Amino acid sequence: MLAVIIGTFGVLNLVGGGWLILLGGSLFYAVAGLAMLVTAVLLWRRHAAALHVFAALVVGTVVWAWAEIGADWWPLVPRGDLIFIFGALLALPWTVKRLVPRTGWLRAAGPLAVALGAAVVFGAVALTRDVHNLDGTLPGPRNALAANLHGVPDDDWQAYARSWYGDKFSPLTQLTPANVGKLEVAWQLQTGDLKREGDPGETTYEMTPIKVGDTVYLCTPHNWVIAVDAETGKERWRFDPKIATSAKNMQHLTCRGVSYWDGVRAGASVGDCPQRIFLATNDSRLIALDPKTGALCRSFGQGGTVSLLPGQPHYNQGWYQVTSAPLVARGLVITGGAVFDNIATKVPSGVIRGYDAASGRLVWNFDPGNPDDTAPLGAGKQYTPSSPNSWSTPAADEALGLVYLPMGMGAVDQWGGHRPATTEKFATSVLALDIATGKPRWVYQTVHHDLWDMDVPAQPALVDLNLPGRGRVPALVQSTKTGNLFVLDRRTGRPIFPAPETPVPAGAAPGDHSSPTQPLSAISLMPAPAREKDMWGATMIDQLWCRIRFRSLDYKGAFTPPSLRGSLVFPGNFGVMDWGGISIDPVRQVIFAHPNYVAFVDRLVPRADDTDGPDERGPAGGSDRRGSQEAGYNPNTGAPFAVDMNPFLSFAGLPCQQPPWGYVAGIDLTTGKKVWEHKNGTIRDETILPLPFKLGVPSLGGPITTAGGVAFMAAAIDDYVRGYDTRTGKVLWRARLPAGGQATPMTYRSTASGRQFVVVVAGGHGSLGTRLGDHVIAYALPK
Repeated sequence: MLAVIIGTFGVLNLVGGGWLILLGGSLFYAVAGLAMLVTAVLLWRRHAAALHVFAALVVGTVVWAWAEIGADWWPLVPRGDLIFIFGALLALPWTVKRLVPRTGWLRAAGPLAVALGAAVVFGAVALTRDVHNLDGTLPGPRNALAANLHGVPDDDWQAYARSWYGDKFSPLTQLTPANVGKLEVAWQLQTGDLKREGDPGETTYEMTPIKVGDTVYLCTPHNWVIAVDAETGKERWRFDPKIATSAKNMQHLTCRGVSYWDGVRAGASVGDCPQRIFLATNDSRLIALDPKTGALCRSFGQGGTVSLLPGQPHYNQGWYQVTSAPLVARGLVITGGAVFDNIATKVPSGVIRGYDAASGRLVWNFDPGNPDDTAPLGAGKQYTPSSPNSWSTPAADEALGLVYLPMGMGAVDQWGGHRPATTEKFATSVLALDIATGKPRWVYQTVHHDLWDMDVPAQPALVDLNLPGRGRVPALVQSTKTGNLFVLDRRTGRPIFPAPETPVPAGAAPGDHSSPTQPLSAISLMPAPAREKDMWGATMIDQLWCRIRFRSLDYKGAFTPPSLRGSLVFPGNFGVMDWGGISIDPVRQVIFAHPNYVAFVDRLVPRADDTDGPDERGPAGGSDRRGSQEAGYNPNTGAPFAVDMNPFLSFAGLPCQQPPWGYVAGIDLTTGKKVWEHKNGTIRDETILPLPFKLGVPSLGGPITTAGGVAFMAAAIDDYVRGYDTRTGKVLWRARLPAGGQATPMTYRSTASGRQFVVVVAGGHGSLGTRLGDHVIAYALPK
């Protein structure tokens, strides 16, 4: 039986290895397959030479593995697990006795035993080393901590990122590296809003609550708004906008946050609700609520609601929705929206609009197809269809009078032959608009002629940098899916740290073109190019399959254009950094980031026609993408090509890339240097058994930092929230969550007790497949 098993794996390796050689890959698998076949034949004939042949294979495997990847445990596993197991079975006294009944075990199996011993030593060395760990210590405080930072009371968290500076930093100091390990649950609640039959697969809790005074405000996937007591978590009121979710082609169902406006402080004249909570909904409404009661503010719009649909072309239910919190600045509520990806070439506009926070009157609209005319659109007119949109959260500097928008793409993502240059100059960029008029001040494009869905996903983070020889510079830091961190002068959009145009792979599908260069920032978490030896698996068989797949794809490095054969997209469109973005500690002048490294495969699929009618194969008429916003067949109705996008996985469902897939990293903003980096997260919730192995897993959500020197983040797919030492990145505390924590935490100080709370939402994520729930949990030090 052992001969048959070894022979079978020998055939698989010999055939697959031969294929790999023809593709220009490693010789090892074919040689190993041949050695296994020889061993199997000798075993069948009960010849002792089988032991010696296999001993040579074990030694050869150790030497080859060392040469390819060194002493790195998890990449070693698929290279040697089957060979070691087969070797151990061959070395058993029972096996040896059947081969050479009249020869002693040591004489017959000695060489094999020595080879296996060498493999054990090699593995033990690899287990004790972490070649992916970068130790270092970021500097301590460099600036004085101002009271009421960015105009927000120290105790509060009044916007998605605490303030519209987007830095996700709290000036609170009660929690420190010395005491954060004592955090315990202070209160928790369940919203009652769970995924329903007919909801899209991308039904997720991505919400960061806000806290104003003694009340915490949160929202749910179905856009319920709930107000709770900040000290106890006791519910005060809830509002259900009863959104329409019946559309088969709704791409997302989520709410990342709500926004707060104090009309009295702003000096506005309001008829009711001098303070307001603003909610933007998945069915394209902007709603104003009384923060004390949850009642509609009737003086806003039509009875408390403004429709975002007037002027929208090509609207089908679910094709235009708002998933992020609107920005409130200088008496205006400013919002963009998400347009359905890759469904058709004719889709709604990416228009960005500013409304009067008191009346709901449209003050201006920025249409990328008509950027110079921002006066409110006239009755009966329409915005430019299919133009770049801004689906994520904006930032603002009210002193400069600018709002900063992370821009997405125009339709469709992987084929851009039809995109007009007039609108594409705003795609995949950071755009600064005048808050008062909506007029464009500057635009900085992070990817030219984007063919990879590298839309700018995260809220820009604003910080005043103290740079050697330059003094104080008002900066904007934009995290991106490519891993580039662009540091710009937020007054002008000019790079503070260099981002030279760099040659990238050429080639594009018929009718399209690719940009010859892309800007690459001096501050970057972009991964090194993928290599064949980076392929992974549970065994050498699926690792071999991944190597063959890698060699079969079009790949010349980052920005390899999509192709009909299929191209490897690395970084993938999941993003090195997605909507969770980064956190900046302005006192220490440092970045806390959580990069992900997950490759995708994009394959262009010729369409039978390029008409604009519905396509029953895709989301316009079916449900084959309901489980994920990032995977499956995307029809691109109206384009000559559809696109099939999937994570780069083996036939066993494991990533073809070797781990780690997720890290936390600390960057000194005054030098641009990465000072520390550590693997983040375990595979505990991705395996049948709760294995605690810290491989470094993907995360979706964001971090926050505090003046106390502690950062907090959930986000990883292993259902934990963690507290980190900001200076070193070391985990100081963690707590188990009842569901996936794919949301950014927040922190505040209770006016009732003076305690600092950390709040995280654990509701799970449809695309990532984490455990679903409806939990909101607050942690604090013991009373």
